[in-house]
Amino acid sequence: MEYTIYMDESNDEGAYFGNFYGGALIRSTDIDKVTESIKALKSELNCLGEVKWGKVTLNYLEKYIALMDYFFTLIEQDIVKIRIMFTQNYRQPTNLSLDQRAKEYELLYYQFFKHAFGLKYCNPNSFLPVKLRIYFDELPVSKQKASDFKDFITNIPNTRDFSMANIKINKEDVTEVRSHNHEIMQLMDIVLGSMYFKLNNLHLVKPEGQRLRGKKTIAKEKLYKYINSRIRGIYPGFNVGVSTGITDLADRWNHPYRHWLFIPSEFRIMPEYSKKQKNSGPISPTSMA
Repeated sequence: MEYTIYMDESNDEGAYFGNFYGGALIRSTDIDKVTESIKALKSELNCLGEVKWGKVTLNYLEKYIALMDYFFTLIEQDIVKIRIMFTQNYRQPTNLSLDQRAKEYELLYYQFFKHAFGLKYCNPNSFLPVKLRIYFDELPVSKQKASDFKDFITNIPNTRDFSMANIKINKEDVTEVRSHNHEIMQLMDIVLGSMYFKLNNLHLVKPEGQRLRGKKTIAKEKLYKYINSRIRGIYPGFNVGVSTGITDLADRWNHPYRHWLFIPSEFRIMPEYSKKQKNSGPISPTSMA
């Protein structure tokens, strides 16, 4: 078995939430069929070029809803798995060294990849190896930092947590790509962007000096609400701002869609970023181990 994982992130820090990371996982045998079907739908909708959250307008709203309708059908059928991770500005980590603060982007990205999909539960019949192919959207770090980061990703199957999973990641299969060339990554970007938009209350923003919200903001809110309704079709009690619950550890792999509110193990409360949320279990990005 081989899986392909598309990874993307947003460097933007919102008023309440930041460090947004997104991942889409698909069986490698399904990629060509799914990619061609998305291309065909885009052509039918006359969506030329790359689709992304930043391009959502009222004129294109119905087209983007149609794309999300198809994408969430794939998710409901477990053809594509989606994971979203983010941090809350209300909780500022206090246990990081200067080096860890300098590498916060890579450390969080590493934790997201390692844990969000529940990969160590993906191979219960571990006598048969599972191969992973990983496509990162272009990493906004130096070439050396990107190379070091990909080395850490490649080494994950050798860590203690994965000793029984029989997962293989070859160095040549961890690559950077442009989302423009990958339809699945583009649709994931729309979901990721919608979560950043909602969690940072951007649906409430009005142009300076205006009494009403802008048309683009209204369009994005409508698209977010549609996406949220499809997630609630999977999880009726879904809460966008907290980690998706589990009844068994393997749910981290089995679930088709999950959110992860990453909470550091040690933090201080920053009341100026207050926004009422529930807690989620802590994992600290203290090392790439």
